[in-house]
Amino acid sequence: MEIRCALPQDIRELLHCLKMRSKYAILLVFVISLIIIEKENNFISRVSDKLKQSPQALAEANSTEVSPGLAKNSSLASLQELDAAFSQLRSHLYNITLQLEGDGDPGPRRHVLLMATTRTGSSFVGEFFNQQGSIFYLFEPLWHVEKTVNFLSGGASAVGSALVYRDVLKQLFLCDLYILENFISPVPEDHLTPFLFRRGSSHSLCEEPVCTPSTKKVFEKYYCKNRRCGPLNITLAAEACRRKQHVALKTVRIRQLEFLQPLVEDPRLDLRIIQLVRDPRAVLASRMVAFSGKYETWKKWVSEGEAPLQEEEVQRLRYHCESIRVSAERGLRRPGWLRGRYMLVRYEDVARAPLRKAREMFRFAGLPLTPQVEEWIGKNTQAPRDGNDVYSTCKNSSEQFDKWRFSMPFKLAQVVQDVCAPAMHLFGYKLAGSPAALANRSFSLLEEAQPAWVT
Repeated sequence: MEIRCALPQDIRELLHCLKMRSKYAILLVFVISLIIIEKENNFISRVSDKLKQSPQALAEANSTEVSPGLAKNSSLASLQELDAAFSQLRSHLYNITLQLEGDGDPGPRRHVLLMATTRTGSSFVGEFFNQQGSIFYLFEPLWHVEKTVNFLSGGASAVGSALVYRDVLKQLFLCDLYILENFISPVPEDHLTPFLFRRGSSHSLCEEPVCTPSTKKVFEKYYCKNRRCGPLNITLAAEACRRKQHVALKTVRIRQLEFLQPLVEDPRLDLRIIQLVRDPRAVLASRMVAFSGKYETWKKWVSEGEAPLQEEEVQRLRYHCESIRVSAERGLRRPGWLRGRYMLVRYEDVARAPLRKAREMFRFAGLPLTPQVEEWIGKNTQAPRDGNDVYSTCKNSSEQFDKWRFSMPFKLAQVVQDVCAPAMHLFGYKLAGSPAALANRSFSLLEEAQPAWVT
């Protein structure tokens, strides 16, 4: 009798143990699958590389006669398709693995900082993170801080402003959104404000429960795009931030990478920094359209060409390029505190292959790339034409990223090349030696991106 009673109890304990470990078994299967696929993918890549050799070289290596069309026939095409299929499957399995890890254990809370300058495509790239439902995304929260501290380039005020920016970023990553109340004008009352800059660019601030019923009597300067909401309740926004699994911020107002070291070393944060850069010639061309009033001197110099360009304008451009270059060089040197936490991305590479670069950025950040993100990228990078909105994130990206080449006067491009040559060399942007080279689309202005750009 004792044996009969003990046996069912043992079975129940065994079943309970198996049930508790089932999800880990599933995860283990996916990890093993990833390893197998990686090995198969490496093998296919090596074979594909062999087939990419000239037919003559293949014939000499195998002492057999090879048709001149071998490299272009269906064998190579099939292997390339198989290679691409393995890469896509590996990406999907990686995402599923991350999601399975989050089913029982939410895993580490990631913090992502998209660090850029104006007109580099940061709004477009920031949308990748905004579209991921488990990420609390904030668009340019330092805009209010900049207005308050009155940022000045160079000198002690630039350092002081950078320190303020850093401290505000830390609190925002910790979901202390009340810190913004010190900078928003007019000052929020009862933690309510209709004046948070570009609120509509953050899904997390325009979904329930943060989106409260609208108030007709309140003027909403920055409103949600797809639904009517009342003034932003900062308390509800902070609670939503804490509920989300990850936090991502986009800013064009901090350039000095070294000031971010305390954030990287803060044990409460798991920070990943993505620095986005763009060809400085394209940046200047875009700024002359988007901020037309601030570039009247440049436009007058281009149109009239008599009076020399003011040295102050040239120095401002030089400071812009050098500050970006210095930060990138610091990141690429791989200091111990930044190792594994810094990634350099060119906007042009994102524009040419947005989904592939999105996968790389999400993999670097340790985040799953959801179908919603992939769908948004597909819809917003194949637009038939650009609208008139210079702030639009909907573009035919592969056709538009170098459109500036055909409208920029060569003498303007020369000024940028002379001033920004060190930065352009670091980021792999080629110099155009003549007006014909600048306007010739068959002449690429891009070197290949370097794998070492992920530290």
